[in-house]
Amino acid sequence: MIEKALKYLVGLKEVKVIEVGDSKYSTEPLNYIKPVFDPKPNAQAVSIKTLTGLVDYIKGNVDKIADAIVVHVVSPTRVLAYSELRKDMNRDNYISCEASTPQIMYEQFMDIERFNIMLQACFLQNEHSAAVLKVVGNIKEDNVQNTSDDGVSQKVTAKAGVSTVTEIVVPNPVILCPFRTFAEVDQPESKFVFRMRSGPAAAIFEADGGVWKIYAMQNVKRYLSEKLEGCNVKIIS
Repeated sequence: MIEKALKYLVGLKEVKVIEVGDSKYSTEPLNYIKPVFDPKPNAQAVSIKTLTGLVDYIKGNVDKIADAIVVHVVSPTRVLAYSELRKDMNRDNYISCEASTPQIMYEQFMDIERFNIMLQACFLQNEHSAAVLKVVGNIKEDNVQNTSDDGVSQKVTAKAGVSTVTEIVVPNPVILCPFRTFAEVDQPESKFVFRMRSGPAAAIFEADGGVWKIYAMQNVKRYLSEKLEGCNVKIIS
């Protein structure tokens, strides 16, 4: 094993770099000093909540930006606007756009009243949501009957008239459309497993493997591409 020592002066300290085989070690901790290609400080991102605000910022050229702007659709609820790479290989972050979406409780059983309110307040209404609301809105205050539960469909006791009750089949899977991306774009529909149990209580479980996120991001990119047509913008997702 051959050892070689090189001496350097850092301030008033003498630093040695010792070679042991193919590895090098210093006798003092060292910090890397980045070369300064562009002394301009990084821009501080402006936080907004809507895609409309992002479009207005870019179209109005609020900060007099001459170069192209890179718009990155990070997720269904987050979009960032950057500068192109600078000489120091960093970017300025001009805009941070975060969607305001309601809190939806998936995979958690809740009482019928809370479930009913959530389904009406946090979802776009369609044929399937109407069917689910019809079921939960007419449940008799008795235990949910699971004797015919085959793992896919359930039968529950619901009021059929003033004093009579009947068994109805709970639809599964259901196609629902929650509010889970920016309000300016179409909300993607996806499959959910709807289940009930004694209490009575109800819950929905996501059943599309997260594919809805891809559709949501494509909708956001499509919206921005249309609204920013002709602008010096590159959109990625």
